Amino acid sequence: MLYAIIVPLAWVIWHLGFAIKVVGRENLPKDGRGFVLAPNHLSAIDPVFVVLARFWGKKMLVMAKEEVMHVNPFFTWFFHQVGVFGVTRGRGDTTAVEDAIEKVRAGQGLLIFPEGTRSKTGEPGKLKSGAFVIASAAGVDMIPCRIIYRHGRMRLFSRVRVCFGEPIPAGTLYLGEHKSASKLRENKQLLLDAWQKLYDENHF
Repeated sequence: MLYAIIVPLAWVIWHLGFAIKVVGRENLPKDGRGFVLAPNHLSAIDPVFVVLARFWGKKMLVMAKEEVMHVNPFFTWFFHQVGVFGVTRGRGDTTAVEDAIEKVRAGQGLLIFPEGTRSKTGEPGKLKSGAFVIASAAGVDMIPCRIIYRHGRMRLFSRVRVCFGEPIPAGTLYLGEHKSASKLRENKQLLLDAWQKLYDENHF
């Protein structure tokens, strides 16, 4: 209940500090199926932009680095309210991953940054495997998402575009019982290509 109140209210407040445009919201599932939402990562508050851009729908899980949970007291509170949970970087948090797989399989959305860390150049970095393993194990689509800042980085009062691309189907993402390394590389390239397409079509 609190989530349904916080997100629309935060959307209004957030527009006082940023000019946000959302592209492709129709690509987000509306039939109750789980999904993995895969944005690029430029700023510590990227999760806020993506959650607000989605706007409607039941509460998502948002997987983030543990340090993101402690940006400041307000964001710590806000992140907890909108479904963000921290994972310690550099450690194999198998319990968190297994829990995420079960919840996504049961119909919950998961927002996870495949790069695992913020890009220092503005260009997509090397993709980690977690998002693809979760999508494959849960049997769900992956939704590419490209965050584009007017000046390449997040600044107060800047223009921001959050772009949702066409889903990469669950069948395409399936890695097989042995989690094929070549298939994983292929899936990573599919996401990178989708990000590039979203950038080419929507950049400032």
